[in-house]
Amino acid sequence: MSMATRTDTQSPALHDADSHDLIRVQGARVNNLKDVSVEIPKRRLTVFTGVSGSGKSSLVFGTIAAESQRLINETYSAFVQGFMPTLARPEVDVLDGLTTAISVDQERMGSNPRSTVGTATDADAMLRILFSRLGQPHIGSPGAYSFNVASAHGSGGITVERGDKTITKSASFSRTGGMCPRCEGRGSVSDFDLSALYDDSKSLSEGALTIPGYSMEGWYGRIFRGCGFFDPDKPIKKFNKRELHDLLYKEPTKIKVEGINLTYAGLIPSIQRSMLSKDVDAMQPHIRAFVEKAVVFTTCPDCDGTRLSEAARSSKIDGVSIADVSAMQISDLAEWVRGLDEPSVAPLLEALRDTLDSFVEIGLGYLSLNRPSGTLSGGEAQRTKMIRHLGSSLTDVTYVFDEPTVGLHPHDIQRMNELLLALRDKGNTVLVVEHDPETIAIGDHVVDLGPGAGSAGGDVVFEGSVEELRATDTITGRHLGDRASLKESVREPSGALDVLGASTNNLQDVDVDIPLGALVVVTGVAGSGKSSLINGSVAGRDGVVLVDQGAIRGSRRSNPATYSGLLDPIRKAFAKANGVKPALFSANSDGACPNCNGAGVIYMELGIMAGVATPCEECGGKRFDASVLEYTFGGKDISEVLAMSVCEAEGFFGAGEANVPAAHKILERLADVGLGYLTIGQPLTTLSGGERQRLKLATHMGTPSHPPGVYVLDEPTSGLHLADVEHLLGLLDRLVDSGKSVIVIEHDQAVMAHADWIIDLGPGAGQDGGRIVFEGTPADLVAARSTLTGEHLAAYVGT
Repeated sequence: MSMATRTDTQSPALHDADSHDLIRVQGARVNNLKDVSVEIPKRRLTVFTGVSGSGKSSLVFGTIAAESQRLINETYSAFVQGFMPTLARPEVDVLDGLTTAISVDQERMGSNPRSTVGTATDADAMLRILFSRLGQPHIGSPGAYSFNVASAHGSGGITVERGDKTITKSASFSRTGGMCPRCEGRGSVSDFDLSALYDDSKSLSEGALTIPGYSMEGWYGRIFRGCGFFDPDKPIKKFNKRELHDLLYKEPTKIKVEGINLTYAGLIPSIQRSMLSKDVDAMQPHIRAFVEKAVVFTTCPDCDGTRLSEAARSSKIDGVSIADVSAMQISDLAEWVRGLDEPSVAPLLEALRDTLDSFVEIGLGYLSLNRPSGTLSGGEAQRTKMIRHLGSSLTDVTYVFDEPTVGLHPHDIQRMNELLLALRDKGNTVLVVEHDPETIAIGDHVVDLGPGAGSAGGDVVFEGSVEELRATDTITGRHLGDRASLKESVREPSGALDVLGASTNNLQDVDVDIPLGALVVVTGVAGSGKSSLINGSVAGRDGVVLVDQGAIRGSRRSNPATYSGLLDPIRKAFAKANGVKPALFSANSDGACPNCNGAGVIYMELGIMAGVATPCEECGGKRFDASVLEYTFGGKDISEVLAMSVCEAEGFFGAGEANVPAAHKILERLADVGLGYLTIGQPLTTLSGGERQRLKLATHMGTPSHPPGVYVLDEPTSGLHLADVEHLLGLLDRLVDSGKSVIVIEHDQAVMAHADWIIDLGPGAGQDGGRIVFEGTPADLVAARSTLTGEHLAAYVGT
């Protein structure tokens, strides 16, 4: 019911409480926003669109959601705030009419081996309570069914002080946990390839260790030479059994070297503690490469990969253990829970049914609760986070979504749209950052940012309805009705990549020949087995380069120049031109400003308050020592070069006295993927998801591969505006025309229509998928209309 209607029927005058129906933003300057002012209607679905890098996320997440979160945090006591992340107020003049904001973003849920779909939601906790009440034989509390809780027992004396007396009492402690003791709840055990740890023909002093960071020049050298457990000058192959055991497996032991107390530990315990306990995504590339080479993970033989102890697996309800139900497809698990009728746990069963039904309703019924959360795609992770909000009784909440259609087949997008509208119809404000035209079309209000990206964006170029947007001359308005057409002729393949008997995850012994020398699109509904086919049977082969959706990990010191390798030839060119060493031109090394250590800003921690970052007074935010800025190349110092955009730097390093071919080649690739507007020294932490994806793509394109060269791209249209998709298709064509083979896992129908060959998996998701339902040209797929993809593609191209 509109405001006008309420006013007419209820009272002649508007009540003051009903006048706050807008979120007003005035003077927003976060990142590239240029004093943006906008009014967003509450209890409506507003879509924010615009080219990648135009400022959508800066306005929605960096301004509106961030300020709402900061204001909520301030309602807690100072003591509680001390345990919460400190948030600075966004750069904005006025933010009025805010409500509680819940952000549902695409950040991966982490690759912690202990995190699963069940633990990331409430489902596992409820199942543990259910089995602790109904499981037979009864083995203990809910912790006895948790693979993250280890069994522990102990007894001894404790000292109790009472007045002026000290009494010693005996005490015992016992806790039954569900963790498998062999694999410690990980489901897999690690086996080490010792040849990757050291060269046994050398002694330790000669540099036998090949583990990253284990140099004999520093503390490790002192420890190994002074521990006394073996002779550091003797080749490792001549070690006796005891010496080899001490080198590899000795538990942490206190030693004294040159009067200093140190701890010695064998190589394998050290690697397990320092490397294997970390999130794989957080590892530096060279450490990740070492771990992949040196460590082989195999299914735990004691628990068969279930992570649970024998006792936890022996306790059952109707003959089914908690390990069995965690391995079920969630849609099947929901049916099993519906079949339980036990009045004593009726509220628990009802809550569990609602949670599992939410998985099915949101299109994730094909998952299982024991699926590691790190293996979920960005879209799956986002929808998993949505589950706890679907049944919420809260209203007048602002829900903020970041491209909720990412990773969704056209068939699934309609379901997602219905969920967004359902949240709105409960009386909530829904803000969606989106490029998909089908989701833009359901918006009550559209805010289009642009006109370009980076410094060319940051303005609101349109506000209004979808119909009004179609009539405007903005980039989004012009491309909203775009429809790609089928190619008149397709490329003839130069060979084939054979896949035989693929059975990863839900694949059902799939045999398929993937054409080489062509643009191949692998598609199908979410959960049909696309990623399982490619990651399980194609990635890892010689000459195959995989560009997946894994996030780029980088600190605020990392930037496109460092990530892409562009800074190396630039530093060398500066060093050669000035007759000095390259390290001087690194803000993380010898050239750093001594006052701010190359950060460019001074960070002031203020306890529970948000920290303050002020530009360094010594270098003026340039990050380099003043003496370094005296050295120039092509008339510019290193800080001026890092302040250039990719396009500016491409021209600068491409001709004249500043010609650096190695740098120019990298800049060309960055421009090719549509990142010409990015500043090469811009911190990675300020890049949007789409920008990071394309930076990764450009960097991988520079990776040398063995002929014929196969590129596998996992949804490269993620975060791309409709206008940018056409640019991407041109890039893919150039790759194929240069003799490469390109395999794309994709749902975007413009990419499907442009393909030379389509492999469609399905017909459904999970156990209902895992089969090839079509392989052939897009024209044949449209003509047959035998699959969901064929039906949607036919409607898209208008045949």
